[in-house]
Amino acid sequence: MSVSMSALTLLLLLVIFLGAGTWIFAGLMLVGAGAMYFALDFSWVRIGSIATKVISSSAVSWELAAIPIFIWMGDIIFRTDISNRLFRGLSPLVSRVPGGLLHTNVIGCTIFAAISGSSTATTATVGKITIPELKARGYDVSLASGSLAGAGSFGLLIPPSIAMIVYGVLAQVSIAKLFAAGLLPGLMMAALYSGYIGIVSLIRPSVAPPHGEPVSWRVIWRGVLDLVPILVLMTIVLGAIYTGIATPSEAAAVGVFGAIIITLVTGQFAWQLMIDSLKSTIRVSSMILMLIAASAFLSSAIAYMHLPSMITESIAAMNLSPYGVLLILAVLYIVLGMFLDGTSMTVMTVPIAVPLIVHAGFDPLWFGVYLVIMIEMSALTPPVGLNLFILQALTGETIGKTVRAALPFFLLLCIGTALLAIFPQIVLWLPNAL
Repeated sequence: MSVSMSALTLLLLLVIFLGAGTWIFAGLMLVGAGAMYFALDFSWVRIGSIATKVISSSAVSWELAAIPIFIWMGDIIFRTDISNRLFRGLSPLVSRVPGGLLHTNVIGCTIFAAISGSSTATTATVGKITIPELKARGYDVSLASGSLAGAGSFGLLIPPSIAMIVYGVLAQVSIAKLFAAGLLPGLMMAALYSGYIGIVSLIRPSVAPPHGEPVSWRVIWRGVLDLVPILVLMTIVLGAIYTGIATPSEAAAVGVFGAIIITLVTGQFAWQLMIDSLKSTIRVSSMILMLIAASAFLSSAIAYMHLPSMITESIAAMNLSPYGVLLILAVLYIVLGMFLDGTSMTVMTVPIAVPLIVHAGFDPLWFGVYLVIMIEMSALTPPVGLNLFILQALTGETIGKTVRAALPFFLLLCIGTALLAIFPQIVLWLPNAL
């Protein structure tokens, strides 16, 4: 079967199963089985044997243990008053900067992302405190919601990141190096966002109220104390990974212990909190791990069809430049992001995208960061941009206004991606230095 017919068969099966409202993991399994049966003429017995071996082997990967543990750590923190402490701690530090408290969205999301690993959790946790406070103090709602929409996606880029763990397992790339690779790009994006807020505030002073009285050192130190628990937890987790003391899974376990200690020290520990966080962790982890197992089976079907090599050869025959390949993938991910969540996009595309990227001369480690940024963009694109719906609920604005508010930060993500493509050492310097 030709590459076009093979790709068309997979696309048709995906449209049929996913368009019918099938659960995504079940849809991936059905597509893999259908491709083997119709395109390869495999018997159902052989398909079942392949599925059993692939799913069982993919489900016992040690690296996957980091996913539920990091999710549990983030969920414990999500149920505490850390977001309140973040706002109280950051407010006196940024109140005199152009844009004032709008920067709490960017800095707060950057810090919270380092213990969450989830874009939606970061957006919801920080937003439930900052949005009401900013509205009450007269800040521009559009700029406040837009900055939160963009900065909330740092939950995927700033390590530890669930999306990076999924990519690392699928692409067989070091997760510790992926975490290191995401740090500087995440800080660069935060700087772009804060710079944009500052410039807009200088051009249009009405978006931020006038500065109040100078903040005393006593208030500043009180704010620093509010930030101590989350900064200590972040340092322990990331420090253990970057220094090589612990693997990501081991560091996640330390992070859970640290999160529990924080609830005890701050007087928020409760058995109901632990039970609720465990229930939430089981639900989210099960969804992600089922997607990974289904993706492994679909990847096997794609490999049996020799589709990655055929697509690579076809694109190579087009004589596209490496950046041309990146542009095609960017358009693909933006379109997919309008309809699928980030994890589904990752598990569906990595088997084909990684060979293309390697053939084009890009480092798979660099592509992991590129892919995560593409997923961040999907959180800002309707109709399935989850961050947009979270913000709509927090601000009470229409989805149209929310999308327009997020547009400048979507464009800043595009600019940041271009910078990373032109200067790949922004991504690769830290993991190579460790």
